[in-house]
Amino acid sequence: MSEPVLQVEGLDAGYGEVQVLKGVNLSVFQGEVVAVIGANGAGKTTLLQTISALHPPTAGRILFKGAEIQHRPAHQLVGEGLVHVPEGRQIFARLTVRENLELGAFLRRDTLSIAEDFERVFQLFPILAERANQLGGTLSGGEQQMLAIARGLMSKPQLMIMDEPSMGVAPLLVEKIYQAIRDLNQHGLTLLLVEQNATVALNLAHRGYVLETGQILFEDSGVKLLQDPRVCEAYLGN
Repeated sequence: MSEPVLQVEGLDAGYGEVQVLKGVNLSVFQGEVVAVIGANGAGKTTLLQTISALHPPTAGRILFKGAEIQHRPAHQLVGEGLVHVPEGRQIFARLTVRENLELGAFLRRDTLSIAEDFERVFQLFPILAERANQLGGTLSGGEQQMLAIARGLMSKPQLMIMDEPSMGVAPLLVEKIYQAIRDLNQHGLTLLLVEQNATVALNLAHRGYVLETGQILFEDSGVKLLQDPRVCEAYLGN
């Protein structure tokens, strides 16, 4: 297999004296969907925030496209293709849908391609085209999640990190969002996904990691993790 797009080696991170991540090792290869599952408080969000330079590590290395990035600022990583869709969506509620999308393309200068990407995200999420001039804060939770994903896509990612895309979203829209994620991957986008809905995540993922109290317990293909009795008992309600 070729060099991973993302490689995490011995990653530690925490808050003050509280250590949250403890020697995490993880890799994501080109074209993969990789899921990280675990209970609340396992360190999933801290892991993603540390990878995308929103939280500093205390030890370990993070390599993106072969280069160390653990001391690089977040905006540089976005410009190089590592884009984070955060937990809770964090859209700009007082800006329109179109203005939110324009901010996703803030670092880009390829005007023609930006216009083409507007069309792509509107095709992916037609409801956003209908609501293009509507304030982001007036959208439903599921529509806001679609907007957060679309805003990330406007940055032209090579690796998209998603934190809990199904949280607070009605089941019907969860299905639409995950179909869109599947379509994006089939068109070549590499994804690292944190999701408390383990069944949904592992059904989509090529590979998965189980994170518990800041450590990777085990990893395997998404299919095998779905069949693993330990995962079924702890995370799938079986």
